[in-house]
Amino acid sequence: MPEPPKPSVLFVCVHNAGRSQMAAALLSHLSGGRVEVRSAGSVPADTVNPAAVQAMAEVGIDMSAETPKSLTVEAAKASDVAITTGCGDVCPAFPGKTYLDWTLDDPAGLGVEAVRPIRDEINRRIRDLLKDLGIRAAPSE
Repeated sequence: MPEPPKPSVLFVCVHNAGRSQMAAALLSHLSGGRVEVRSAGSVPADTVNPAAVQAMAEVGIDMSAETPKSLTVEAAKASDVAITTGCGDVCPAFPGKTYLDWTLDDPAGLGVEAVRPIRDEINRRIRDLLKDLGIRAAPSE
């Protein structure tokens, strides 16, 4: 019997440099590959926020090779769930998709000490999202 299709989640934030990158990395890690994950922004930054990279490294997730990506209609169409991360950005809307807005503090310009609580809140929300998707979170290292 063929495997059911993987659910697909898109995280959107203006610069795709902090919140959406951390959310995508956490979902990829915790889903153990059972969710197709995308992240994008309407005005992508040049690089991912170094404090976000450091905060994620502290929990064993390497984001050092990630780069901000542009939001496309194709990415939105291909995703079952689109989540904006509290940045006021909008995602193109299509029938049959789930749209969520997570209000999260912006890590831009903050040090790693201030980014840790944002990372931890995203982690909590990702675990809830996995439950909603019917997927058990992979064990943390």
